[in-house]
Amino acid sequence: MRALVTRRARSILLGLRAPPQSSSSSSYGTYLCGNPFLLESRLRAVLPDGFLKWSSVGSCRGSRFATGFTPLQPKPLNSIIDLDRAQNYPQEELVSIWDDYHLGRGHIGATMKAALYRLMEQRAATCRYFVIPLWKGSGYTSMFVQAQMPYILFTGLEDYKARGTQASPFLTVTHYTEFADSKDIVLIRGDVVFTSKLSDSEAKWLMETAQSFYLNDTRYKLVERFNKETHEFEFKDVLQALEMPML
Repeated sequence: MRALVTRRARSILLGLRAPPQSSSSSSYGTYLCGNPFLLESRLRAVLPDGFLKWSSVGSCRGSRFATGFTPLQPKPLNSIIDLDRAQNYPQEELVSIWDDYHLGRGHIGATMKAALYRLMEQRAATCRYFVIPLWKGSGYTSMFVQAQMPYILFTGLEDYKARGTQASPFLTVTHYTEFADSKDIVLIRGDVVFTSKLSDSEAKWLMETAQSFYLNDTRYKLVERFNKETHEFEFKDVLQALEMPML
């Protein structure tokens, strides 16, 4: 069955060009948070110094995707698959084809039920930002999540704090909704921008973990706190939710 699906995948997937190479001139949509220096000066005017720890990265509401990583137009779905032929495949087979195509290609392929995507879209509209620890060896690297559906960007938190809108994402995620109505699925593609900093397995974990924080009611409370009650947010609560040690 796997061989059959793989042959069919080759028959309907088009535009099999290699992904754009990582470079400082590549980009992905428009980035979040216009001028970090202006933002911080305004925050200092209204918030005690202790509140700036998370406010400086978590309260950029209403701004655009950041500009440091010159926007790359997201790869349209019709450049990856033949949409007309894909419509003829049942949901389960289309999911298998999509997953198989991305195996070992330097991308992450996943799918999501349409209702779950709509919930995530709704929640991301008012809570665009979050932080997720990525375990690396004997410690973790904190990743800054920027969600402006149908796109999600993952940037190193320290890079973002140091470079603001000039920080480039490690991972970009695109959600394709072309089959949401007809097949009740949303196709998801993750592209690792810096393969030297993020493996495919780490990228997959980050993508799935971000989904869990937006879709699980208990975990989503932490996302809301980060965006709406920043001064009450504690990173240790995220570590506890993920059962990670506090270093």
